[in-house]
This record gives sequence, structure tokens and C-alpha cells, in this order.
Amino acid sequence: MAYAIIETGGKQLRVEPGRFYDVERLAVDEDASVTIDKVFFIDYDGESSVGQPFVEGATVEGTVLRHMRGRKIIVYKMRPKKKTRKKQGHRQELTRLMINSISVGGEVLASADASAPVSAEPPELSFEEASVE
Repeated sequence: MAYAIIETGGKQLRVEPGRFYDVERLAVDEDASVTIDKVFFIDYDGESSVGQPFVEGATVEGTVLRHMRGRKIIVYKMRPKKKTRKKQGHRQELTRLMINSISVGGEVLASADASAPVSAEPPELSFEEASVE
């Protein structure tokens, strides 16, 4: 099983191919393809690649399923003994994103489509050692 940790909408997500995730609203039409290149970490069959801050040449491909709004959140502020009350609601604009594939350097590591060419031998992932002082 392969997964990646990406950043979208100012948040970090652990994503896997074939699953969908609700992220902050993306300025993309429905059924359009999205490429996310802010990949912090990739794990593929026990081999992992950690970026500093991003993994070089790593991308996550996805498809926008639909745009929607999240659940309503009530914000209620009250100052006791002052007769001051403020009630406000908020619904977050979201995009449902289906993850199609994870690739490094143009080579697909994992894909949601079973017919996609996935190599039997895992590719060489670059590891850079940081010195601890």
C-alpha cells in the first residue's frame, strides 16, 4: 500500500489512491484533473521518501468529484451581565477530491486504476541524511 502526505488549503492530509477526501475549495471545475506537487512524504511498500520540505519531482493526481459546503458551525459569543449576545453561523466551502495516482519523477508508484502500468520493482527513492548537531 502506498500513501503520501500532501498540503492543500493550508492543511496536511494523508492520501491514498482510490479514496476521496474533502479539502478546502479548489478553483477547478467539476470532473477536472488536479495535480498537487506539494508532497511532504511518500511511503511505497515500506520504502519512504521524506522531503525537505517537499519531495523532488513527486506529484499526486486527483479528480474533482463535486463542490459542496460543510456542516454548519454555530459561533455564539456572550458577555455575561452585559446583555450582549452574538450568534453567527458558518459553512465551509469544500471540494471532494478523488485521488487517482501517486508518482515520483514521472513514474507512477500507485494508482487507483488497476490497468495502469505499475512497475513490479519499486523505484529508487532518494534519501538525504540530515546531520544532527
